[in-house]
Amino acid sequence: QLQLVESGGRLVQAGESLRLSCAASGRNFENYAMAWHRQAPGKEREWVGGISWSGGTTYYADSVKGRFTISRNNTKKVVYLQMNSLRPEDTAIYYCSNRDKEFWGQGTQVTVSS
Repeated sequence: QLQLVESGGRLVQAGESLRLSCAASGRNFENYAMAWHRQAPGKEREWVGGISWSGGTTYYADSVKGRFTISRNNTKKVVYLQMNSLRPEDTAIYYCSNRDKEFWGQGTQVTVSS
């Protein structure tokens, strides 16, 4: 099992950057592919991107491709979401999970003002 805790969300201006972290505890974190998701007010949760267990492969939704980067440090048991060129439409609660969505964090709020 994994326990996941997101952090790093805050209020930023459009165009700024922000890095979110997802700290994991539990066994065998390095064996799990991981993912980031987000849920904007009044909308369904959407997948943002994912990363393989080794970190060698990443995947992104079209809406964030070229602006967001996912990375991981298996020694520290952390997954990161680097968000650049933020837009007001990126405002959401951001969640991390394992790829198969068995384990979820509580989310961290990102608000982008125009």
